[in-house]
Amino acid sequence: MKIIILGAGRIGESVAGTLVSERNDITVIDTDAVRLRELEERIELRGVVGSGIEPDVLAEAGARDCDMLIACAAQDETNLVCCKVAYQVFGIPTRIARVRSSAFKEDSPLLGKEGFAVDCVICPEESLTRYIGKLVEYPEALQVREFANGLACLVAVRAVAGAPMVRHSIAELRETVPGADMRIVGIYRRLENEPDRFIVCEGPTLIEAGDEVFVLSAREHLQSVLSALHRYDKADHREVERIMIAGGGRVGLRLARQLVETGRNYQIKVLERDHARCVQLASELPGSVLVLHGDGTDEDLLEDEGIEHIDLFLSLTSDDEDNIMASLLAKRLGARRVLALINRRSYADLMHGTQIDIALSPAQTMLGELLAYVRQGDVQAVHSLRRGVAEALEIVARGDRKTSRVVGRRISEIQLPKGAQFGLVMRGLPEIGEGEAPAGAAAPIPAQVIIARGDTVIESNDHVVIFVPRKRQVRDVEKLFRVSATFF
Repeated sequence: MKIIILGAGRIGESVAGTLVSERNDITVIDTDAVRLRELEERIELRGVVGSGIEPDVLAEAGARDCDMLIACAAQDETNLVCCKVAYQVFGIPTRIARVRSSAFKEDSPLLGKEGFAVDCVICPEESLTRYIGKLVEYPEALQVREFANGLACLVAVRAVAGAPMVRHSIAELRETVPGADMRIVGIYRRLENEPDRFIVCEGPTLIEAGDEVFVLSAREHLQSVLSALHRYDKADHREVERIMIAGGGRVGLRLARQLVETGRNYQIKVLERDHARCVQLASELPGSVLVLHGDGTDEDLLEDEGIEHIDLFLSLTSDDEDNIMASLLAKRLGARRVLALINRRSYADLMHGTQIDIALSPAQTMLGELLAYVRQGDVQAVHSLRRGVAEALEIVARGDRKTSRVVGRRISEIQLPKGAQFGLVMRGLPEIGEGEAPAGAAAPIPAQVIIARGDTVIESNDHVVIFVPRKRQVRDVEKLFRVSATFF
C-alpha cells in the first residue's frame, strides 16, 4: 500500500516505522529537513520537505497514485486542510487526521465530503486516557484491549505465585478454574539476562510465576480471569481508590476528568510544576480533585502527600526521563502500582521488567486504530502488543465453504502460522450500517462470545479474534480469510 504521512513528530515516526516494517511504500512530509533526513537514515522511507497543505508538495510526495493519507502534524488545522486538499485535488481514497479538538467528532458534518473530507479522526490523547481508564478498572492487568465495542477483551496479566492457574497446565484450566471461561493465547517467559521467550500455548504448557500471559474472554469474565492468574486471596484484593497523577498537561487533565465522570469514589491528586497551569487545572476540574503545585520527582512532596497509600501512581508529563524517575521513586516510597508514559521506544524496552509496572507508549495505544485501515480483508480491530512485536486482530469470516478457507470448517482443520492462536468467535454481531429491525420483525439473536476450541465451526459473518505472536505472520492470516471465487 502506498501511504503518505504528514508530520515527522513522535506519532508520525512511530506510525511510519510500523508501516514500513510491513512492506508498505511510505513517504513522509515535514517542514523540518533535518528531522526528515534523520528519519530517512533510520527507516526505509522517502522524505519530502514542505507544507502538506500545498498541492505541489503533495504531488511531489506521490499523491496522484496514493492509497492513504495519514495527517498527524502538530496543528489540527494543518491536518484538516491537508485531508481536504488530498480529497478534492488528488482523490486519495482514505484520509485519516489527528485532531486534538473535541469539536470534531466522527459524526460531525464538518468532516464529511463537503467539509474537510476526513474518513477517520485519531486523537492520541483520547485513545491514551480511554486505555488508562481500563487499567484503572482492572488494576491487575498489564494491558486491556477491547473487541466488538467491549463485548470481548484481551488482557495481559503477570502470573503470581499461588494463583490457581500457576504451576498448572493449560489442559487443566477447566478443572482448576471452572468459572473462568477463557482462552490463553500467548505466554512470554522472563529469563535472566535474556529477552523474554515466547511460549506456544498447547495443552501440556505449564504456567509459571512471573509469566506474562495473554488471555481472551468475554468482558463479564475478566475478573475471574484476573483472579485465576494474579490473585488467590480475595480478602487481600483492593480496588483502586487513591490515584496520583504527575503532570497536568492534556493527558493528565483528560484523565482526571474521565475518572471523575465515571461516578466512582476516586480520591484524585494532580501534581503540576507550572503554577499558572495549576490555577487553570483548579478552575477546570471539580473540587473533589486536589491540584498541587509540585514535581513528581520531589521525594518530600510525595511523602507529605501519602504516597505509601496511593493505589495507582501515573506519571504523564511530556518528559520521558521525569516520568521514569517519578515512577521509580513512587514505587520505592510505597505506591502500590505505577505507570510511566514513555514516548521513546528504546526507553520503553529498557523499562520492561523493572519496578515500573506499566511503561506506556502513546503511539502504541492508538496504532491499532490506524492499522485497521491498512489491513487487507474485513479487519474490524487491530491491537498492537508487546511494543509492536505481536498483534491481536478481529477479522470477519466471509463467503461459504466453497469460497473460503475458514467458513464451514472446524478450527482444528484450519492451519494458522506457527504460534498464532484462535481466541474467540463472536457470533450474531450486527453488520455495519444495519438499522433498527422493521416493526413486527423477530427480535435479533443476542451476540455470543464463543471460546475457540478445536471442534468450533466457523460460520459466515463470524467475528474471529486471532493472536499473532510475530507481526510478519499477519499477512498469512489475512490471506487465510480472503474470499476467492476460484478457491477450488
